[in-house]
Amino acid sequence: MSDGRAWEGNVKARLYERVRERGYDSLTAFAEARPTSSLVELADELGPDDIAAVQVFSGLVAEAERSRKVTRLVRGQLVRELAEELPNGWPTVLDDANRLKVAMALGTWFAYTPETHKERVDKAGDSLLATPPPPGWLPRGPDDELLLTLLPDETV
Repeated sequence: MSDGRAWEGNVKARLYERVRERGYDSLTAFAEARPTSSLVELADELGPDDIAAVQVFSGLVAEAERSRKVTRLVRGQLVRELAEELPNGWPTVLDDANRLKVAMALGTWFAYTPETHKERVDKAGDSLLATPPPPGWLPRGPDDELLLTLLPDETV
């Protein structure tokens, strides 16, 4: 995890230099090659001492806005949160312990959602709780069929 050096110098240049060093032309391509890695894991891979998770996410949001793929980014972030909180997939029973894990995943997902998508994410989270996915469901990327149903891409 990053220490205070993450905020020194040209953060964006350092971030994109690290991405290119790993053979990717964008931060999005780097992150999508690791769809279940947390933002902290992505930051640590790019620079454990001088890249912070929030910098990775900020870069991902900027790229998503430029390419008009914010909804895809939002779905991808849910994949990351579910992989971290529910590594064995959606629980069979929502007892107190599992309800807490689901709440943590959905809450963190909402917190990382750009303002433009918060209402849609709130409704998608409500839908997941009202009609839970099959036990063991764990999306492996933003194009998961259920995720596309919950948060379809915008049509232009």
